[in-house]
Amino acid sequence: MNADFLNDAQSWIVNNQGLIIEYAVNLTAAILTLMIGFMAVGMLTGGMNRVMKARKIDNTISDFVTSLLKYGLLAFVIIAALSRVGVQTASFVAIVGAAGLAVGLALQGSLSNFAAGVLLIGFRFFKAGDYVEAGGTAGTVHSVQIFTTVLMTPDNRMIVVPNSKILNDNIVNYSKEKTRRLDLVIGVSYSADLKLTKDVLTRIINEEPRILKEPECRIAVSNLGASSVDFVVRPWVNAEDYWNLKFDLLEKIKNELDANGIGIPFPQMDVHLFRQDKA
Repeated sequence: MNADFLNDAQSWIVNNQGLIIEYAVNLTAAILTLMIGFMAVGMLTGGMNRVMKARKIDNTISDFVTSLLKYGLLAFVIIAALSRVGVQTASFVAIVGAAGLAVGLALQGSLSNFAAGVLLIGFRFFKAGDYVEAGGTAGTVHSVQIFTTVLMTPDNRMIVVPNSKILNDNIVNYSKEKTRRLDLVIGVSYSADLKLTKDVLTRIINEEPRILKEPECRIAVSNLGASSVDFVVRPWVNAEDYWNLKFDLLEKIKNELDANGIGIPFPQMDVHLFRQDKA
């Protein structure tokens, strides 16, 4: 039986040599198409990404456009490879289109994320390197992908937020403008000399070189609280100096108020003890 099978197989190979050679050539061509196509797509998209970055195009735009182009070209390469092995590409495209419609209906959230990503790129609400509050979280924008936006927190955690969640929520961009107003509330005791307190705060602001002269810093009594008189101190600073200057000012204000005998109130509790006489 084995001999008959081998004879039949040998006979079939001899009778179909042309067909086998044709399919072997087509299969080899399809494999080469995939290999060369994938390499070419990688080189093309990588080169385009480098060119856009060399032209100082924002990373969010370059990464988004590169990803979009990459997946589109890969789909074209796969279709071209399938056509080499005899798959009818017209029918295949129709099948893919029908499947895409079904998948699209099932993945409406992903499609909305894609559309939101296009709008985020188009309207330029933020760019790579901006510190933003968006989608219920906050961080520095690393990149805008096809479906998600990647943020990095100050303690170096990566947060991936769906694009639609960002677009449907408030977006606060702390890095959009070059200058920011620093809002400080300084509480002093009711026994403090208000004029002396204001003079001390004014001197601290005037001696700090990182504070901008224009707009002018506002120092005023803002509230008579339950246990303190509250001053607002509102200098304008360069955005990159915001946090370091805030920390330095708070420390310096505390030291200067102490040096001038100006008390800063803090919560206190008075406990009264009553002794009950024994009957």
